[in-house]
Amino acid sequence: MLGTDDLRFFLAVAEAPSLAAASRALDVSPSAVTQRLRALEERLGVHLVDRAGRHLALTDEGELIAERGRRIVDSLAELDEALAARRGQVVGHLRIVAPLGFGRRHVAPVAAAFQADHPQVAIDLLLSDRLGGVPSGSFDLAVHVGEIAQAAPGLIARRLAPNDRVACAAPAYLAAHGTPAAPADLRSHACIALRENDEDVTLWRFRRDGQEQRVRIEPRLASNDGEVVRGWALAGRGIILRSEWHVAADLRAGRLVRLLPGHTLPDAPVMALLGAPRRARAARTRRFLDALAAALDPAPWRA
Repeated sequence: MLGTDDLRFFLAVAEAPSLAAASRALDVSPSAVTQRLRALEERLGVHLVDRAGRHLALTDEGELIAERGRRIVDSLAELDEALAARRGQVVGHLRIVAPLGFGRRHVAPVAAAFQADHPQVAIDLLLSDRLGGVPSGSFDLAVHVGEIAQAAPGLIARRLAPNDRVACAAPAYLAAHGTPAAPADLRSHACIALRENDEDVTLWRFRRDGQEQRVRIEPRLASNDGEVVRGWALAGRGIILRSEWHVAADLRAGRLVRLLPGHTLPDAPVMALLGAPRRARAARTRRFLDALAAALDPAPWRA
């Protein structure tokens, strides 16, 4: 006989890449997870998880329990939410994914304020610049900076705020090395690359008068952290291509100078991706999305 606590425990194990990860998700020791899993298997009389190797693999019986158990747990959550809604309350577990830098600056404050307003909502905020590596079924809402050519099946995209990309450099760098007059001039400059997502970050694409001009840069400095890249630019180490939200204050203060003003770059609007339809309909998801949209309208970097 399986209880709801058993189902929630096993789903946490099934969704984790390892027993160690499951123990962190459950906030217990790995040995406690192993013992409880073994006891569950003995009680049911079936083998649920193949522990061979570094990663977990569900057996056929484990897959069956995970699939049907998720439906049961989701149905119970829907019932709790429906009853809470009748009492005018917002409850449940809200899982949010956002980019590292943007998430710290713009999503985390909204999440904290939202949880304070709705104390019966538990929020998990995962910051990652590799949205493609996060399973779509593991979040209720994801924030993405940049156009989305096609959302994954089952996901709903909503535009939250405008955001341009700009090429810029510090006045000290330009004084020492000159100001590029055309995109092709960038080949003779020290360019800095930000390695994020799965984009071709050394191919910079400019557009003028309807014509695209592509420049393949050879970065002398590169990092996967936007703050590092911005810091290098402020220190006069080279030219960067960054999102408007990240460097707008530096441009206004003169710490950075916008380059090639007659050219445009592909914009990178701030987008929201909603998870499975049930999660998208949940009051906590809808209300948090409304709160985030309000915080980004007007876009703070353009205020």
